[in-house]
Amino acid sequence: MQEHPDQPHLPHSMRGSNQSGLRAWNEKLLFTLLHTYGAMPKAEIARVTGLSAQTVSVIIRALEQDGFLIKGEPVRGRIGQPSVPMSLAANGAYFLGLKIGRRSSEMILIDFHGAIRDRAVLRHDWPEPEAARAFALKAAHDLVNRLPQPERSRVAGLGIAQPFQLWDWSDSLGAPQGIMERWRDADLCADLGHHLPYPTFMRNDASAACGAELVFGTASLPRDFVYFYIGFFIGGGVVLNGALHTGDSGNSGALGSMPVRRADGNIVQLIELASIYRLEKQLLEAGIDPGLLWQDPALWPVPETIVHDWLDTAAAAIAQAIVSCLAVIDFKAVVIDGWFPPDIRHKLMESTYQHLLRQNLAGLEPPVITKGSLGSDARALGAAALPLTDRFLIAPDAGFTHSEAKTDLP
Repeated sequence: MQEHPDQPHLPHSMRGSNQSGLRAWNEKLLFTLLHTYGAMPKAEIARVTGLSAQTVSVIIRALEQDGFLIKGEPVRGRIGQPSVPMSLAANGAYFLGLKIGRRSSEMILIDFHGAIRDRAVLRHDWPEPEAARAFALKAAHDLVNRLPQPERSRVAGLGIAQPFQLWDWSDSLGAPQGIMERWRDADLCADLGHHLPYPTFMRNDASAACGAELVFGTASLPRDFVYFYIGFFIGGGVVLNGALHTGDSGNSGALGSMPVRRADGNIVQLIELASIYRLEKQLLEAGIDPGLLWQDPALWPVPETIVHDWLDTAAAAIAQAIVSCLAVIDFKAVVIDGWFPPDIRHKLMESTYQHLLRQNLAGLEPPVITKGSLGSDARALGAAALPLTDRFLIAPDAGFTHSEAKTDLP
């Protein structure tokens, strides 16, 4: 989650209930608490959730027996018995995350702590639905079967982070329109769900990256922020009241479609000026292999002069997009992340802020511009977060009316 105060605190709508029959909610509440704040003794869990000590003990005992929780070393205080912190067992559950990218596809396997345990990568000139399906099925089989035998049944689901409407971008991808058109009728989520023994989920790739920042990110962020992810194309996400807002169609936060003004005065979409594919074109024009950009996100072995020109153009365009966002919602922060080395991200953030200060900000409050914490893994992690949140966590904006009645049952 994006905020980690010293003293755990849950909003009233996320507190537990001691009423009988609500065990599933209370279990999710406990998982959410431990995922967000880390190891915690039973007494503290009871205090934060509002559950009785007996209810907490019953739930923890059951989850420990099921392999989801583990005991830590006793912590001795000044008075009374030592407290025993409980935490999520890393091998208590596993999740698969599939990223369908414009230049590569990737599947990762993460554990209950969100650590990447294994990965498989497929590089391509453009994504094809049949190849994506074959890769996903083989990668899922291989990654799961490399787990110890007793842990293979603990895979709780597969999430997919995929660009929407791929058929609209064949020219930018340099792909045959006929191949991209096949994505129009492809339903990768349903297809994989039919062949795999666990549930599958899908989200737009940039929105998934934003979701990953909420679930796994380490930055301290306000409850309302806008998120830019720069990959082959730029995209983004909108976070309101601590929760990812995707809208009915899943396209909220489609920041790449936002109109911005080029240096020559013409209006284009943000995607034309702040995407890595524009840097690809610059490298091609200079006679340099653009494939160098996709070999290692931690290293771009390309001329600094070309990168500098791309950075300045991208930053100026993103600054315009930020102003448009601020005119709609009073975002307190802007998060920038992407498929590039950390020093490139830092330079992009600094340049974006300088360009933002040159904009007409009358009536607007400049936000803090900060870096994302997940980099090139953000989209795949966002995909893996989908089954994690569905099965184990409570969404920050979840509404819940509970009884204050006290019983001894979970």
